[in-house]
Order: sequence, then structure tokens, then C-alpha cells
Amino acid sequence: MGHMASASDTWKNKAFAQCTPTELNTLRKLISTLRVSPPVRRTRRIRPKLRGSKLHMRKMVRETMRTFGDPNTLFFTQRKIKLRPIVFILDVSGSMADYSRNLLQFAYSARRANAKVEVFCFGSRLTRITNSLSKRSPDEAMEKAGNEVLDWDGGTRIGDSLKTYVNDWGRTRIGRGAIVIICSDGLDRGYPEVLAKAMDDLSRLSYRILWMNPHKGDAQNFEPNTLGMIVADPFIDEVFSGHNLKSLEEFSHRLVSLR
Repeated sequence: MGHMASASDTWKNKAFAQCTPTELNTLRKLISTLRVSPPVRRTRRIRPKLRGSKLHMRKMVRETMRTFGDPNTLFFTQRKIKLRPIVFILDVSGSMADYSRNLLQFAYSARRANAKVEVFCFGSRLTRITNSLSKRSPDEAMEKAGNEVLDWDGGTRIGDSLKTYVNDWGRTRIGRGAIVIICSDGLDRGYPEVLAKAMDDLSRLSYRILWMNPHKGDAQNFEPNTLGMIVADPFIDEVFSGHNLKSLEEFSHRLVSLR
């Protein structure tokens, strides 16, 4: 564990693309320990509690009837709290080869921490790998996910893949009101109008759209420089990098604070 902590301090700021295979192996173990917690939301549904400022009238009426007009307990209202669903959509095309494995490891950590996390991969087509990432062993999960995704390290069709997500999943309980995290460099070989329409539809169905682009690096004022990013930019709520361990830690902290 001491070696792991030392490695974390040494390589935290080093871009994954610049790491040796040994360094990447250690970093992936560290990524698997990150706690990725979704933010919570208050629902319209009310539940009773024993303390508060507003009485739960329906519960109080029942309690009064049960005790023949002499209730010995006061019930107050509290809105039910639910975890907001999270959807990862990961670009595993050739241009993302230096980062896709580490971002998949990050999504695995999120999935292991909470069942309301869904994970999809895409190159030229979309593949849902959520069930594969439910494996207890990270190595088994990565291997099974890798076997499911047939277009790994191939071409990129972001718009078509997002269109598939919107049509097949976006209007279900998985997608509605979710925080969607797209991890891609924005290099798209598809039609810009398809991507624009898919992003527009996605923004209407989702609570937030967050985009991880490793090429952002440590830049504070990132300007989109690929056609895919330029087309998608108007629909994105925040852009992150995800290019090293430090940026993934920062993203984890930001994610839980979203309201």
C-alpha cells in the first residue's frame, strides 16, 4: 500500500499517454479505488420523519384516529432522496487508445460503487457493457467488456452512436434525468448534422451532459478544436479532461456536488 501511495504522488499529474506499461498498471489499480458517487436529488414523494418543521397531516390524522384523539407521536414531512442515475458513454476508437482503458477502469469503479450507473462504449457503433462491469474482479470485468466491444480501436461515429443511445435507452428509466458523461476526443467520421441532432435530443432527456476530453489536459480555458467537439459544444454543460489520475480525482469530487 505504501508503494501505491508513493506512486500516486509521483504519477498523479502524469498524462496516461506518457506513462509506461508498469506505471499504467499501477495507476489502474489506483483508479479502481476511487470513490465515484452520484449526486442525490429530492423527489416529490413525501415520507414521514420524527423531526422537522412541517407536520405530515395524513400521517397525523391516521395517528389521531388510531389513538382516539390523543396522538403521542408527531410526524413531520421529508422529501424522499434518490441517487441521480449516471450514464458513461466511452469512445474506444483508435484515436482514444491512450486513454480509453483508463477511463473504462474509472467507469468500472463508478459501477461497482452504485447500481444506478450505466456504461456504454462506442467506436463505429454503440455497445452496452453495464453487466460486464458488474464482475467483482477488475481484470475479469475488463476482459469481458473488451470481448463485447467489437469495434475497439477502430473508427469513430459519435453522432450515430449517440443517436442509438437516445433511441434505444435515452427515454427509458436509464436515461431520463441522468447525468450523461461522454468521454471522447471529438474526432468524428460521421455527419455533423447527425451529431447535432443527437446532442440536441440528448440534452432534452438528460439532467446534465458532461464531456471528458483528454486533450483538454490542464487547460483552464479549453477551446474545442475538432469538428465533433465544436458541434457538440452548445449542448455540453461542463468539459473535463480525464487525462491523468489527478483529473479523475477532481472529476469525482465535482460529480457528487452537482445539483
